[in-house]
Amino acid sequence: MARAPKIVALVSSIDLGFRYGCTPAWWQLWKGLYEEGVDLVLSPYRGRPIESPWWRVAENPAYREGETFAFARDTLARLKGDSHLRRAEVDPEDGLGDKLTREVIWRWVTPRWRKHLERLVESECPDAVVVFTVPMAHIRGIPSGLREKFDIPIVFYDGDVPMSLPEYGGMDTGFNWYHDADPSEYDLLISNSEGGLERLLQLGARRAETVHWGADPDFFAPHDVAKEMDVLFYGYGDKFRREWMQALVGEPSRLMPDVDFALGGRDFRGDTGNSRLWGEVPTSTIARAISAARINLCITRRAHASVYASSSCRLFELASTGAAIVANPYEGIERWFEPGSEVLVVSSTDEAVAAYRELLDDPGRAEELGRRARERVLKEHTYRHRARRLLNLIGLREAAHVA
Repeated sequence: MARAPKIVALVSSIDLGFRYGCTPAWWQLWKGLYEEGVDLVLSPYRGRPIESPWWRVAENPAYREGETFAFARDTLARLKGDSHLRRAEVDPEDGLGDKLTREVIWRWVTPRWRKHLERLVESECPDAVVVFTVPMAHIRGIPSGLREKFDIPIVFYDGDVPMSLPEYGGMDTGFNWYHDADPSEYDLLISNSEGGLERLLQLGARRAETVHWGADPDFFAPHDVAKEMDVLFYGYGDKFRREWMQALVGEPSRLMPDVDFALGGRDFRGDTGNSRLWGEVPTSTIARAISAARINLCITRRAHASVYASSSCRLFELASTGAAIVANPYEGIERWFEPGSEVLVVSSTDEAVAAYRELLDDPGRAEELGRRARERVLKEHTYRHRARRLLNLIGLREAAHVA
């Protein structure tokens, strides 16, 4: 039997405790790669290496530096009376603090990662190196050096396009990825967005391809639990979607006092009406929480919803769990699910109220909507589907199949 294809990966984090939005999805994709026969070695950019049955780990050579920076950033935010250092939602400035941070990283952190990755690639002899959502500018020069020394493909996987692009600047918890970066260092740039590919090429990518988010249907499976709420939205705050939070939660919750609206997560700073805060939803309980709601909302951030086929995790998680989904307008949603049959799309408060009434008055209709959505996931949108596409794009699918 031929040797299993091997990938060395530099990953943003493996620790779910940091509450990075992509990390739970990466866990599912990495598991999918394992199930497709890949020997995967992960080295985290932030936090400790965390082993699992599906991958091996390598150290974080700059662990102390990363935690020191995170502590300083969080302390500064608290001094300003907030939980994060906020960025503007449109064209955020690449400020002096951002530039000084990069200079310090290039001086102290980047050289350590260069030596670490060179030793790791030399010892593991992988078929490819994949970088998962690490700020591209922070490792500038490393991909070119690895390719020159080892002659293997170097891939960057950006799971947050278009939010990560310079005109959006990412979430308040992260970095401006592309400022002072060089996408041309990579043989392939993979993203979650079809509509964002042209912009990535403009930024200098040699080749840009799409691998959409998905769901692990074993983890995101329906739970046989009592219904605890009528309408649920869970997520990491409401930045970039406050207008739709108002239209689908705030206003309807005032117009429908007999309906129980619940919000899972934190950092909701806009109009949430009469909805109740349900608190944090740990990764291990998301599927149970979805199943405990009669209706689940997929309120997608403006950036993703307005750039064609920019996938986000929530839609696939809800569908895989068999939820009755009501979504705000989302460019390209028909690429994954059929509106009206597998998901309901509403464009106003009035349409949202009508959809809620329809599904609450007819539980059979809600159940059928969720059943069809899960069937679609099983057919097309599992992380094994995504792993196969990723391996195809890198050129390792045949090797995985043989192994």
